[in-house]
Amino acid sequence: MSIEPTPAPHRVVIVGAGFGGLETVYRLAGAPVAVTLVDRRNHHLFQPLLYQVATAALGPSEIAWPIRYLLRGRPEVTTLLATVTGIDTNARSVTLDGGDSLPYDTLVLATGARHAYFGHDEWEPFAPGLKTLEDATTLRRRILIAFEDAERERDPERRAALLTFVIIGAGPTGVELAGTIAELAHDTLPADFRNIDTRKARVVLIEAGPRVLAGFPDELSAYAQASLQSLDVEVALGQPVTECTADGVVYGGKSLQAKTIIWAAGVRASPAAEWLGAPADRAGRLQVLSDLTVPGHPEIFAIGDTVAINGPDGMPVPGIAPAAKQQGRHVAKAIKARLRGETPGPFVYRHAGNLAQIGKRSAVIDFGRIKLRGAIAWWIWGIAHIYFLIGLRNRLAVAINWLWIYTRSQRGARLITQGRAKVSNYWP
Repeated sequence: MSIEPTPAPHRVVIVGAGFGGLETVYRLAGAPVAVTLVDRRNHHLFQPLLYQVATAALGPSEIAWPIRYLLRGRPEVTTLLATVTGIDTNARSVTLDGGDSLPYDTLVLATGARHAYFGHDEWEPFAPGLKTLEDATTLRRRILIAFEDAERERDPERRAALLTFVIIGAGPTGVELAGTIAELAHDTLPADFRNIDTRKARVVLIEAGPRVLAGFPDELSAYAQASLQSLDVEVALGQPVTECTADGVVYGGKSLQAKTIIWAAGVRASPAAEWLGAPADRAGRLQVLSDLTVPGHPEIFAIGDTVAINGPDGMPVPGIAPAAKQQGRHVAKAIKARLRGETPGPFVYRHAGNLAQIGKRSAVIDFGRIKLRGAIAWWIWGIAHIYFLIGLRNRLAVAINWLWIYTRSQRGARLITQGRAKVSNYWP
């Protein structure tokens, strides 16, 4: 009597532990699969609140969680800390740094996006973007050191440049950064310094387009601009940046001296399309089929900022967390359907709305027919973000921090790391 060998489980490799990748893992629970999750960082990041780390409102550990901790109860999931360098579609394997290869039966690419400087990559050292925790702590350091250097600077022009903060791009990230930096300078820091008045800091938001928050309705965009200006943020519209250096920027034919420049103007997809030799749009996003598979490769799904796909209204699906999570759920459902011998249907995006914070007491929300602004929108924005955080501890920590900022205008994460101080030759 022969014993039939146990069939090997279906191998699913997921590249990227962002919102889409992690949602796919969660939704595959109970399926007869062996999942390998690959990410070059060991944590999942709640990116919508990354700007609050950059502006000293929250600490990194309040918006990020170790991936292994999140998946500790899933023995069928293997987590690898590695960087993907290529994909062999013929061998159905993913190439990792160091030359290792990882075989797959189904591959899910959730590799996210990086900064795009529209052909001016040389601007990146002077105008860093905001996509990772490292970016956020670097920006926090630059912002806080600017005030520290201004405290020591005696030359009025150099001091003015140190107290000038430029944000390029007036989408949600740019608007949120501009409003929060203005509040940091006007409300939080004045009592901390003796030689400078931090309330004289200039925050300049530069946008090449005709209005801020272009993805929102006109009335909410106008309200956001007015709210920013009430915080003394200078809003420059229709004036693209043509030069960016260590000394400042040139926009609309004007030169502005500034020592802190932040890039929030554009993104480019990861190299996933290059790995596959697949068609992509101008931003490098994979052009996938209606079921989120790569053309010619039904075994490969791509989701999140990695892809370009239109919703039911014919408009592009936005690169936001709810969209990536919906795509992750669809992919998990499709994999389960295939394992049952069924044919999965197309992905259908359901827009949940757009939200953007302007200051500690103001926000705008577009739910379609319902549009909100002001304090009530800020409370809904805060509740929504707290709800989607992982873990009770993080929810409580963020809620307490926001309540403290709301009532006392104080930000407790004003730590400068990787400072310029020389390391002593002696142990203390």
